[in-house]
Amino acid sequence: MTYVLVTPVRDEEATIGKTIDSVLRQTLLPVEWVIVSDGSTDATDEIVRRAAGAHPWIRLLPLSPRPGRSFAAVVFNTEAGIRHLDFQSYAFLGLLDSDVTFQADYFERLMRHFEAEPALGLAGGVVIDVGLARDRFPRNRMDVPGAAQFFRRECFDSIGGLLPIPEGGWDGMTCAMARMNGYQTRLITDLVVDHLKPRNIAEGGVVRRKWQMGVRDYAAGYHPVFELVKCISRLKERPLLIGAVAWWIGYCMATLQRRKRVVPQTVVEFIRREQLARLSRIFRRTASPQTGEVARV
Repeated sequence: MTYVLVTPVRDEEATIGKTIDSVLRQTLLPVEWVIVSDGSTDATDEIVRRAAGAHPWIRLLPLSPRPGRSFAAVVFNTEAGIRHLDFQSYAFLGLLDSDVTFQADYFERLMRHFEAEPALGLAGGVVIDVGLARDRFPRNRMDVPGAAQFFRRECFDSIGGLLPIPEGGWDGMTCAMARMNGYQTRLITDLVVDHLKPRNIAEGGVVRRKWQMGVRDYAAGYHPVFELVKCISRLKERPLLIGAVAWWIGYCMATLQRRKRVVPQTVVEFIRREQLARLSRIFRRTASPQTGEVARV
């Protein structure tokens, strides 16, 4: 069971050391780990170099500074790391954020699931943002966050690479494309990955981040009915009401602007079929006698 890891990083001196420690504690170590620094200007590169000096299977790939910020940069940097892997006979590929921690047997247990399930192509633990309850598992168990995606080699090769979506959401598209190719994708709920800071924090305050998530969902081709139900199901999440409204406004504004999508139309159509099927299943059990509430999507 051989696996390699690729991690994109930019100015994460506060967290990259903790992620490195989590990998070093693994009961089954990767054969190679390429950490791609996107022009970091803090102590990130030095922290990685020290780790690489003690563990030759860790490699730093420093890149020239990239102007501005874009969610697509994560894809470009990750793809650069994959191209620079020296070890090419790996069975599994892990994409790992630079601000996560996890238990010592995380990768060993993850690969046992792949061994037991031949159709499983993409999996990962449940990513829990800092400050959230560790039992707050998403209802959608098919989409694996990009912070901890782990691929069977054949599955990754079949999708033909990651989609550099400027608005974000490349990880959901990767999961959809894997399913389009006949592989199963799912969260492994007995494995938890702690995300050490809120996702998309570089976008600004919490309301701004909610708005950006709506823009992201439009860019990913989400069905408008699914998006509306999704926002309604989040009305009670913090910040109460405002967050869900900002999310919906972001989606609607992007729709009215007719922003150009980079996601292929075949993938958009597949995603929308899945979403409508999910809504059909949800609404059949929504008005339950116990709650009478709309299920969270």
